[in-house]
Formats: sequence, C-alpha cells, structure tokens
Amino acid sequence: MRALQWQGVNRLAVGDVPDPELRNPGDAIIKVTRTVTCGSDLHLLGGYIPFMQKGDVLGHEFIGEVVEVGPDVRRHRVGDRVVVSSFIACGSCWYCDQKLYSLCDNGNTNPALTETLWGQAPSGCYGYSHAMGGNAGSHAEYIRVPFADVGAFAIPDEVSDERALFASDSASTGWMGADLGGVQPGDVVAVWGAGAVGQMAARAAVLLGADRVIVIDRLDNRLRQVEKHIGAETLNYEQTDVAGELRERSGGRGPDVCIEAVGMEAHSPGPQFGYDQLKQQLRMQTDRPVAVRDAIHACRKGGSVFVLGVFAGFVDKFPLGALMNKGLTVRGAQMHGQRYIPMLLQRMARGELTTEHLATHVMPLSEAPEGYRIFKEKEDGCVRAVFIP
Repeated sequence: MRALQWQGVNRLAVGDVPDPELRNPGDAIIKVTRTVTCGSDLHLLGGYIPFMQKGDVLGHEFIGEVVEVGPDVRRHRVGDRVVVSSFIACGSCWYCDQKLYSLCDNGNTNPALTETLWGQAPSGCYGYSHAMGGNAGSHAEYIRVPFADVGAFAIPDEVSDERALFASDSASTGWMGADLGGVQPGDVVAVWGAGAVGQMAARAAVLLGADRVIVIDRLDNRLRQVEKHIGAETLNYEQTDVAGELRERSGGRGPDVCIEAVGMEAHSPGPQFGYDQLKQQLRMQTDRPVAVRDAIHACRKGGSVFVLGVFAGFVDKFPLGALMNKGLTVRGAQMHGQRYIPMLLQRMARGELTTEHLATHVMPLSEAPEGYRIFKEKEDGCVRAVFIP
C-alpha cells in the first residue's frame, strides 16, 4: 500500500509499505478515507521529537471504513464508518478506569524511552515516533487499530466525513482543555493559538457557558475563522498589547481560564522569540514556551492554565514564581479521546460543533509532501490539509 513516510528532518515521501495485518484478537484493519495534518506533526518533521526512524508512517487523526476485525471485536463490523482516537488505550487498566486514556498502561508497547524522559510512560499514539509506541500512522491507505472496541467509534449517518474527522484529535483535544481547565458558566477564557485545536478549545468554552472567549493569534485568516465559525472574540498579538487587553476585557483581573494551544514551536514578536529559538536549535532547550509564559502572566490570581500544545522535554525561563505566588492551577495532558468522542459526535450531529471550515486544503495522499509544506509555511490560508488515500 501507499503511505507518507518520514525520511529525515524536513523530508517526506510517499512510498510503498507492507499492508497492515491483525496482530491481536482485539485489532481491526481500517481503510483510511480521510486523514489530516496536525501541528504536532510539524515537531516530528523538524526533528524536535526524538526516536523517529526513516520510513516511519506519519499521521494520527483519521476516519475510515472497517475492512477486517479480530475475533474479540464486538462493537464493529466490516463496512462500519468509524472515527478513531489518536491515542491508543486498552480500556481496562487503572488509568482507563479513571478515564485518563492517554495515560493507559498498555497502549504504548515501547514505554522504556518515555519512562527515561519523563519518569513514566504515556500511552501510544499513531504515527508519533517510537517513544510513543512506534505505531504506523494514518497517512496511508490502511491502518491497524489495536483495542478497536475501545478506540474506534461509529459515525452517525448525519455527520459528514469532514466533520467527523476532527473528532479524532483536534475537537477532543480542544474540549479536554476547556473541560479539565475548569471552564464554568460566566468565565472569561483566553486561548493562545487559532489553529484547529485552539478553535475547538474556544468553541468548547463557548458551549460550556463562558461569558467571554478570546482567541489570540497573528494570522488574519485564522482569526476570521474564529469570529465566523466559533463565536469568539479575537486578538492579534502583533497588533495589540495582549496582556493589557485581556485585563480590560475581564474586569481588570485577567482571564479565569487560560488555554495554551500552540506548543513547543511557539512564535512571538518580542526578543524572547529569538532567544528561545536559538536555544532550541542549539538543543540547549527542547521547547519554546513563549505562549505558556504569556498565559501564566495573563491569568488572574487563583485562575487556571491548561497546556494543550505538545512539549517534549525542558524549557528555560519558566515563570515558576508567578505560578506559585499567583496561586495558579496548571494542568496539561495528551488528549483522552475515548472520553470525549461519543459526546462530540452527538454535538456534531446536532450542529452545535462544526469543523468543516478547518479543512482548508483537500488533496490526494500522493500530494501529501506538498500538503505538509503549505501547512508548515501557512501558505494560501492553510489551516489543515486533508489527505484522501
């Protein structure tokens, strides 16, 4: 079959790889019908996530059709249209029982690497390095789905492919940020980043009853999408004093909840960007925490900061003093998709949550390297590139 493979830093190619096969009785084989780029994939492409190997298949956000199931699969049949959580979970360990699915003890078949990096291992993820299990990704014609009864979900007939696709990761991640960030009715919520995850976090905050939701970015096309499709306010951080404006819009206190949806390659117009970028490129730090710093400084005293963006290791100039002295609650997580996808599909079916506008570029899998180029460079208003195998 054909698949998009990592060939080294900033190098991708579509080539032939072996067809996936059932390995365990709970597996399913899915024919991929839609798969989409993600900002966290750019960290792989740039070489910032370790333990990639030449030939690894990328992609973790996808939908498809069930073409084969193992003998223990009960919830799915051949021909079902399904969306699959990007993180793999067994559904039966202690963490899964607590609905912390991205922390599953059994989803990562290569835990030693991340145990060394982080003390304990999270679950596995499709197409996201051997530190996260070395699972083949979704930018391919077919994919093996372990624990299919836990991680794959039937798509309601009234939900289009383009809408259901984003339940796989972006919408689940965004909703988790608002949920675990503690958004309450009447809150003022600020979201750093107007990509797909940031927009979904903002929409979740709106639906959870926040009084004001403000999304911060620098790209006009993304900010226009926020205003048109999400129903939130916007700030361009290159054109305004974000901290001052957030105070102004929150009664002088600062936002109740700040959600960081940018990650380890954050941009900033100030001198700290050059400092962070240089240290990252010299591998003196693994991540650029500009947006996290801004969120911590902007958040009201006693407020909540949730880190949705992907980070790999260590950062410099982390404002620990502000965090402690302001009494902030700071949380972060990879997304617990199995916890949110059924609810999101129902909201999608009712028209409360729409995502089609995020798929700004749709193209065949054969053009995936070009799709990633325009996605990385943010050319032609690209928010997400969707590939059709």
